[in-house]
Amino acid sequence: MPYSAKHKRATRERILESARRLFNSKGFAEVSIGEIMADADLSHGGFYRHFSSKGELYAEAVRRFLCQEAPKPWQDGRKPPSRRKTRGQRIVDAYFSQAHFDDREQCCPLIGLPSDVARGDDRVKAAYREVLKRLLELLQADLKQPRARERALALVALCVGGLVASRSLDDPALAGELRRAAHRQALATGGWNGALPG
Repeated sequence: MPYSAKHKRATRERILESARRLFNSKGFAEVSIGEIMADADLSHGGFYRHFSSKGELYAEAVRRFLCQEAPKPWQDGRKPPSRRKTRGQRIVDAYFSQAHFDDREQCCPLIGLPSDVARGDDRVKAAYREVLKRLLELLQADLKQPRARERALALVALCVGGLVASRSLDDPALAGELRRAAHRQALATGGWNGALPG
């Protein structure tokens, strides 16, 4: 008897969640289809019923970050949002949080996967671009003129670049100092420190 559509969707979700975590923590090249399927507690042979290739799965796993149905632990969706902070400031605060910095499995794919994406196929690059553009849109929507788009671009660069550089260091003190400095600059760029940047 064939599996129901609901069962197939649930199985696909298990594969995607397993892939997303493993790709974020280990990188594309270091993760095999067999490892993804074993982590999802599924047989290797079932993979091709859901995805045509590892590249297709990778693109879908990157896009999965856009799903707002399940906030990541570092996004702390349990706390009610502060009425004094804009959504953009809450995004920047969450992005630079120690919890996000430490979370190798559920972090934003913009910081976990850039070198893999640069070597990836067009589907992977399109998915990464989609996530980056969405972050840009969310930040730009909260910024007042002047130069809202330029400042949103700078915010994305500070967020992504600041965390990529911090995570690349083997010196925890320097990594923390860099992360905190990038956070302060992002808040200033967003005008969330009391004054709009010049």
